[in-house]
Amino acid sequence: MPETVFGRTSAGFSPDFSFSNAFISRNHFVIRRENDAAVLYDSGSPNGTEINGQKVVPHTPYRLQTGDIIKLAKGLTVIHFSYLFGEQTLELEPLSSAMWEEPSGATTIHWEKRECVVGGKPIAMSEKEYLFLDLMYKHANQLVTYHDIKQTVWPDRPLGPGGAPDVHTDELNALIYRIRKKYKNTFLISAVRGNGYILETDAKESAK
Repeated sequence: MPETVFGRTSAGFSPDFSFSNAFISRNHFVIRRENDAAVLYDSGSPNGTEINGQKVVPHTPYRLQTGDIIKLAKGLTVIHFSYLFGEQTLELEPLSSAMWEEPSGATTIHWEKRECVVGGKPIAMSEKEYLFLDLMYKHANQLVTYHDIKQTVWPDRPLGPGGAPDVHTDELNALIYRIRKKYKNTFLISAVRGNGYILETDAKESAK
């Protein structure tokens, strides 16, 4: 069964996805492909694995979804997990994982310019990026539901079931994936399975 091992490189062991942090175990966790799903198993690591803020029970399967955030060793390393789907199918393509790294230099958001400065480089926000990030910052460290996100980011979209704009989950996931990639993981956005997202911030970013 295909699997990817995540852990710390040592003299006699080299995992598929390696880290140098001493608090990460040599075989920290694995992600296996089971029935076209990605399933995570913590390998009994002493410092543990968290998914969306909840500690994973060792050797217990946890089915991953796009938007999940995996934290190793009590948050010393953070991985954004995404599946990349085709436009009209849900066939699995290779997963995309990005290790959290502090941007060099301060991060500043100029809301009136719709611009984010990351490491001294100004990056213009698209309309949907601006609407999403503005909403998330107004409710930082709080759950923002799918319903509220869809109403704010896609206000002109016809209403679908439940009274929210008719926006497919893949479309919302794609927006968040683009934000993470474009802004080099400046924004730590955690998925709350079945409910929405939380923007985690500890005031490292400044806004003007």
